Amino acid sequence: MKRRLKFIIPLALLIVLGGVYKVVLAKTPATKAKIDGQVYVLPKEFLLNLNDSHFAKLDVALVLAPDMKLASAEGAAPPEGYGALPQEAAVRDVITDVVTNASSPQLIDRRQRDALKRAILKGIRQRTDVHVSDVLFTDVAVQ
Repeated sequence: MKRRLKFIIPLALLIVLGGVYKVVLAKTPATKAKIDGQVYVLPKEFLLNLNDSHFAKLDVALVLAPDMKLASAEGAAPPEGYGALPQEAAVRDVITDVVTNASSPQLIDRRQRDALKRAILKGIRQRTDVHVSDVLFTDVAVQ
């Protein structure tokens, strides 16, 4: 009996210590955010003519880099329909240029729409100082 206790006690102690380590001391793996940055919804919708005599109405959002700062509420208010994004007018110009050069099937088909988003992202990166990691179309209507 003493021989069994000599074996069981250290084994039980090892199991208890392992459990304590797992619960208390072990670090849980950090979960990675699905969206790295902040989502900024452009406050004014786009109503644009397409190159095939249709028109599109879109709402656009940008995933800004985590280090991107929005303009503070202090100072002059932006024009009506514009938000706190620095260089928002230039961003809107890029989006307008890319989308008005598109056709209605390009906005309806998912792959072609993704290509438009990539073109907008490339244009924003080339023509502005806004640090954007993704472009989102939150609403799309083509007529």
